[in-house]
Amino acid sequence: MDTIFTRGPSLNNRLTLALVLSVLLIFVDHKLEGFKSTRVYLNSLMSPIQYLANLPGLILSESAQRLTSKEQLLAENQTMSNQLLLMSEKLQQFDVVVKENEQLRSLLQAPRRQESRKMVAELMAVDKNPYSQQVVINKGAIDGVYLSQPVIDDSGIVGQVMEVGSTNSRVLLVADVTHAIPVRSLRNDIRFIATGSGSLNELYVEHVPHSVDIQEGDLLISSGLGSIFPEGYPVARVTQVVRDESRPFARVIVTPTASLDRLRHLLLLWHEDDDDGGTSDEIDSDIEPEDNVVEELEDA
Repeated sequence: MDTIFTRGPSLNNRLTLALVLSVLLIFVDHKLEGFKSTRVYLNSLMSPIQYLANLPGLILSESAQRLTSKEQLLAENQTMSNQLLLMSEKLQQFDVVVKENEQLRSLLQAPRRQESRKMVAELMAVDKNPYSQQVVINKGAIDGVYLSQPVIDDSGIVGQVMEVGSTNSRVLLVADVTHAIPVRSLRNDIRFIATGSGSLNELYVEHVPHSVDIQEGDLLISSGLGSIFPEGYPVARVTQVVRDESRPFARVIVTPTASLDRLRHLLLLWHEDDDDGGTSDEIDSDIEPEDNVVEELEDA
């Protein structure tokens, strides 16, 4: 006959067993990648829930757009027309620079840069963890998204894909404390490593000797090293350089060029040697998000 009060394992034994199982699962997941496929399936199962959670915001945004006054629409139309005219003028100059660059490469017998595939993605959710800077986008494996794929916005590099589901993906921002990106100064081509600080508006450039020529206002662009981010995209601008001789290295603080706190539409980039076919969301390859770099070169 079963008793009402049964005596099981002690709390210490339960705690020890839980810790051992936790360490074992962490080891299998981190070293052996035993749960990689499981995470993909779970992410796919969560996709409908994320879309449903994002639905009220989309409905409110659509309703607000329908209630916009006619005067505001006319003003926005005029502003966009002016911006389109300015960008068209810059695009004309950019076409001339591209043709001159191709001629110089032909004379030097240097390899030409191939146009890379691009795809527009939209922000779905933002990670609420204060110690992690991640976002979720509405493109996944069925769209050809892959791990470590570079992501940019209209101002510069945003981050890279860290998890891929069937219909959505998780992007690790450059501001995350675990993220680092190789960069170089547009002014003098000196190479650095920019690391995340945990704050959306601040990055660190570490291990910079006091004798290195880096100044406030310098634009840092991706160097292309590491085979993750393509070369030439804006990453950050130097905002503070503190040279304290009592410390072995200078303290360099930079601000991301991308609007990490106001993300909405993003651009996924494919490597130049990727031969995958395009999709219906693929944009025209003649529109290059490197206009900021070209503008800096023109100003110089």
